[in-house]
Amino acid sequence: MAGQFGGTPIYILREGSQRTAGRDAQRSNIMAAKAVAGAVRTTLGPKGMDKMLVDTLGDVVITNDGVTILKEMDIEHPAAKMMVEIAKTQDQEVGDGTTTAVVLAGELLKQAEGLLEQEIHPTVIAAGYRAAAERSMEILQGLAVTVSEDDEDLMRKIAITAMTGKGSQSARHELAVMAVEAVRSVVDEDGTVDIDNITVEKKVGGSITDSLLVRGVVIDKERLHPSMPKSVTDARVALLNAAVEIEKTEVDAKIQITSPNQLQAFLDQEETALRGMVDKIVASGANVLFVQKGIDDLAQHFLAKAGIYTVRRVKKSDMDKLARATGGRVITSIHDIDKADLGRAGLVEERKVSDEKMTFVEDCENPKSVSIILRGGTEHVVDELRRAMEDGLRVVGVVLEDKLLVPGGGSPEVDLAIRLRAFASTVGGREQLAIESFADAMEIIPKTLAENAGLDQIDSLMALRSAHETGMENAGLKMETGEAVDMLKEGVVEPIRVKTQAINSATEAAVMILRIDDVIASRSGPGGMGEMPGGMGGMGGMGAEDFE
Repeated sequence: MAGQFGGTPIYILREGSQRTAGRDAQRSNIMAAKAVAGAVRTTLGPKGMDKMLVDTLGDVVITNDGVTILKEMDIEHPAAKMMVEIAKTQDQEVGDGTTTAVVLAGELLKQAEGLLEQEIHPTVIAAGYRAAAERSMEILQGLAVTVSEDDEDLMRKIAITAMTGKGSQSARHELAVMAVEAVRSVVDEDGTVDIDNITVEKKVGGSITDSLLVRGVVIDKERLHPSMPKSVTDARVALLNAAVEIEKTEVDAKIQITSPNQLQAFLDQEETALRGMVDKIVASGANVLFVQKGIDDLAQHFLAKAGIYTVRRVKKSDMDKLARATGGRVITSIHDIDKADLGRAGLVEERKVSDEKMTFVEDCENPKSVSIILRGGTEHVVDELRRAMEDGLRVVGVVLEDKLLVPGGGSPEVDLAIRLRAFASTVGGREQLAIESFADAMEIIPKTLAENAGLDQIDSLMALRSAHETGMENAGLKMETGEAVDMLKEGVVEPIRVKTQAINSATEAAVMILRIDDVIASRSGPGGMGEMPGGMGGMGGMGAEDFE
């Protein structure tokens, strides 16, 4: 980038920087975003295919979870990175619909390309897209069905829809039952659901059907000492965030010992102090102890003698879950331990799962924290099961909070497309074209679902359109036959937030990418961008635009 001043060129960018402007910048960004959408498109829906991702260390991930694929891919292009951000946001907000959001964003940009070629300004397209997205929110609210939190059947269907196609096909009904029960256990008084209160542990071995829900907490640790009891019924649980050890002094203190008797007295004093600590725990009535920090060897001996089931170095997050499950309180000082602080559990037991020993804290009265143990034949199976279960848990949580759902199977998208086209004709002007393009982009979802199920895209879309135009507003695609059927009756339902979040974030990302008309990349490293394709070394490839 250079300007002329009295015949002398003035360089504004550092040598080796690269600038792409105008249509070239838009074309490059749109192409990158479309490539990302294309990469995940085949994974959409119940019949979607899986991707195998191999990292630099040779570790393999097999999944069809959109956000996992995009996180694992080593993406370099800045516009493509924005597509990854959409998937991450969708995952954080709703937990499902990540592929939908990315595919929509890619299609919105593809439609925008045609408008740009018709000399329609990006600002006009952006305004049209925003108006269409706003209108879509209103239409979706009209399509939404209210669900009662007591309707377990519908909750299960939501979980099944989210899990379908994610490697859990054979046991999705059992897993859905678990997901619904787990989420309903951890709902807070104010109606919010924090999925972090559900521990999902995966263990290789057994089959998917061996997975189980524990009404309490499973800690991935064994008891501290073999002579401690292996199981405790009617457990009174003490939760301690302090070390059962002699405190070391903060300042450097020297203790001068001049005779063996003094040494023995010093050691006896340590022993007495540790015994006192254990006595305090015993006196509180606790028969199970979870400690976040360390426990002295001698204290271990005293605890084993007192018959207290003890686990040490428990993670802080696990301590919080134990407190929620048992109703106990985490105490920071042994001297403050009191009967009122103890939690309750029907059973605390050490069990062997696969080859590892784990501590089960179960039969809690009203556990606000529960655990799910997933089993499967191989590491890859349990990994994918975990991703499916997390999606299922998240969507059930979202529905319990919002109490609104929409039919799945491409149904809302077809309805949106029809109604947005009608809305476009009332807007007029160039924005009308942008709204129509937005409506066309919506149809990529039913088209992709059909394509991934091995059905004809056009036939399926036409069947859906005619069903919606004749008043079947819940008509979606039945994957096995390609017919348009009522999705609510089929039990294919999704939280409304999956759709609203996907449409909003896809629109925002598409608009942001469209509004970029200049990409100025700084030189990377000592050699500049000499290795860039098209001989971008130095200023030669710049085209030295006049700087006005």
